[in-house]
Amino acid sequence: MSNQVSIPFKTTSPIPIKQAISDYILSNHPYTSPDAFAWDITQWEQLRSNCNDGAVRVDKTQAFIKYHAQLVFILTKLPSDIGLSIPYHSAFSPSSPPESISSLVYERAALLFNLAATYSQLALSEDRSHPDGIKRGTVYYQNAAGTLSYLINNVIPVLAESLPNRQPPVDLSIPFLRGLEYLMLAQAQECAWQRAVMDQYKNGVIAKLSAKAASLYRSSLATFRDAPSSAKVSIPPEWLVHIETKQYHFSAAAQYRKSIDDLEGNRYGQELARLLEAQASAKKGYDIARRGLASKPVLQDIKSLLDIVEKSVKRAECDNDLIYHEDVPPSSALNPIQEAGVAQSIVPPGLQDPKSAVGGDGVVFGDLVGWGARVAIDIYRDRRENWLKAEVYDRVEELDDVVSQTLQALNLPASLDALDRPIGLPPSLLKKAEEVRQEDGPSRVDKSIANVEMLAEQNRTLLDEAMDLLDEEASEDEHVRKQTTRPLQRPLSYEANKELTSKEKRYRQILEQAAESDELVKDKWAEWEDIITRLTFEEADLEKWVPSSTARKYNNPQTQTHARALRVHLEALDDVQRSRAQIVQRARQLADADNIQPRIMREASAIERWTEVEPVMFEDTIDQELSKYEKFKDAVDDGQAKQAEILEDVKLRTEQFLLTRRDDKSVKDREHALQSLDLAYHKYREITRNLDEGLKFYNDLANILSMFKEACKAFVRSRRDEVTTSVLSESLSQTRISQNDIPAMAGVTTHRVGSPPARTKDEHAPATRNPKIGLDLPPPDSDEWESTPTSFPQFAAAANSSARTPNRSRRKIGEPS
Repeated sequence: MSNQVSIPFKTTSPIPIKQAISDYILSNHPYTSPDAFAWDITQWEQLRSNCNDGAVRVDKTQAFIKYHAQLVFILTKLPSDIGLSIPYHSAFSPSSPPESISSLVYERAALLFNLAATYSQLALSEDRSHPDGIKRGTVYYQNAAGTLSYLINNVIPVLAESLPNRQPPVDLSIPFLRGLEYLMLAQAQECAWQRAVMDQYKNGVIAKLSAKAASLYRSSLATFRDAPSSAKVSIPPEWLVHIETKQYHFSAAAQYRKSIDDLEGNRYGQELARLLEAQASAKKGYDIARRGLASKPVLQDIKSLLDIVEKSVKRAECDNDLIYHEDVPPSSALNPIQEAGVAQSIVPPGLQDPKSAVGGDGVVFGDLVGWGARVAIDIYRDRRENWLKAEVYDRVEELDDVVSQTLQALNLPASLDALDRPIGLPPSLLKKAEEVRQEDGPSRVDKSIANVEMLAEQNRTLLDEAMDLLDEEASEDEHVRKQTTRPLQRPLSYEANKELTSKEKRYRQILEQAAESDELVKDKWAEWEDIITRLTFEEADLEKWVPSSTARKYNNPQTQTHARALRVHLEALDDVQRSRAQIVQRARQLADADNIQPRIMREASAIERWTEVEPVMFEDTIDQELSKYEKFKDAVDDGQAKQAEILEDVKLRTEQFLLTRRDDKSVKDREHALQSLDLAYHKYREITRNLDEGLKFYNDLANILSMFKEACKAFVRSRRDEVTTSVLSESLSQTRISQNDIPAMAGVTTHRVGSPPARTKDEHAPATRNPKIGLDLPPPDSDEWESTPTSFPQFAAAANSSARTPNRSRRKIGEPS
């Protein structure tokens, strides 16, 4: 059994990569077949399988690094959430239910965690009774620390951004990972210390190495203790005992070695003071190890050191009392021991440069259009349609409505038609009636109303079905909690599904508001149905319904003059409206033929292949492409100004026309009938437009509610999987044998497995010969030790503050924000 520890794996289970990728491609790349990426999917599945087979081999690290490199590239092609739920158990609670997250960044983070665990397990398996084993163990621990550092700095922030409504798992929180990084560095420093002892370096040098090891163990312990409560619970208590014991062990060893250095320098009072400090630290460490859950090798190490120090204290006290008679300074007066940091975090090259780790197989999904480019194309299309709708289509409708409402208020053109054509129907009205007749207007409206009602009901059904799923899951959860013998370690249903139920309330409110709008449209149709239906009469029947006038066409020349001027203005308005209709038609034709994809793809291909392509990179391109539609907005602006001028002339001329016209009852009746038919036509157009908008609204909402229902299904599946796992782990836990000692890693299949031999009692004895130069350390007699840095830059700040990290408040899963 080793006197060091290794990080356990985060275990996982197979995931449906093929199904998730196929669904994603079908949904987001409609012109691409998932079969074209069969090799890519197989490679992905194989890479993941190679990394999760549970074996620990030297070449296993390259499998992790290669898979990580492919994930880095995959994330340039796919968004983090493709609907693929990825489960991982907590590293230190493998029997607890897995935490499933739909995020490829989560897969990347867990992969790097397991790479660090592999390095630590390889280090633990090395035979540290030989220099080569110590050297390899040191490198492995430093690689483990470097991997954790890379994970903290490069991946965890991205993971946190991809999970806006939840916190990352506890064992992937920054305080937890930082504590593990310090621990791996401390064990690497311990390896360097052991090599120095083995090669019999100077006692002053060994003291510096010991002091740094103690400092790193202290930083690890402080980081774990200062972490949020959830992280404290996750770290096994035996690990905390182990780390604290090691901290006191190396603090005592540093003082002991420095006391020997003082003895050789004839500083007898300082020697005794340091021995007393070493004795106090060793006693604390021994008491903690004896009362706690420290492993036997760790307990033996601290006991051996304590015995040696106590013997040295007795000898030094006797010598000082009988021979030297020097004052023993208090511990506060002793100069602190300079730390010599040899261990540092080493990030594996394959993580820093993923391209170098892919090899000759090629990248996965290299031919797939990157999600950033695809999203940029979708953004452009959405912006184009929204802009055209707001700046062209809707404005044209609004301006036409202004014309219609103004003319209706002025009884135009009915007041002119009643005089111009005392008998028969005006051509403009005949044209409008023909349009309604050809469209079978009343029947069309009735069918549209029925379709709107049907779609609204389907939307309500979708929402009800989604909520039925959540209600069913809540009932199952309540039943399981009553049946299981131990509490489920997960939030209650009403807490876990809070986000889904809040969405349901919003969707329900939207449906209620839409239903109110539907009723308004139906009321409008009920009010105008008879007169709109009259527009569908044959021309002869319609002519009979409109009364004829017996009055003279014009009663004076001024009336005729004003009437002609009004006709000119009305024709000018018709020209403006026709021009606007052509603007809309040209804008639609340009939008239909517009395809930004080739340009986006050219620019995306020019970006460095391993760079994650973000939609924001194409912002300038999108703006340039949208600028070609500005001419339509300008044309609408010009038409608006011209229309306003004409309408002012129409109002003025209408006043003059009415002043000169002699009232006649037959004219008034005819004018009223013509005006009502003209108004009915405009109401018909308004109602059909409202119904078309309603159909589009409900169709779009149906797609959203279908996705919402699928999200509810996924939630229910994940909750049921958690229950299944929990029940299984409960049955397994009844047969699990508990172990109080920190176990050695099982299943290690390295080139050679061995444990360092038990230390002898003279392990801490002073060096008496000049050793050979050890790898990674300066020569024992070298002056380089005086200039050895006390700590590496990335840990300097932490060392000065006992490696305390801010105690950030983290919201628990399911807890209200």
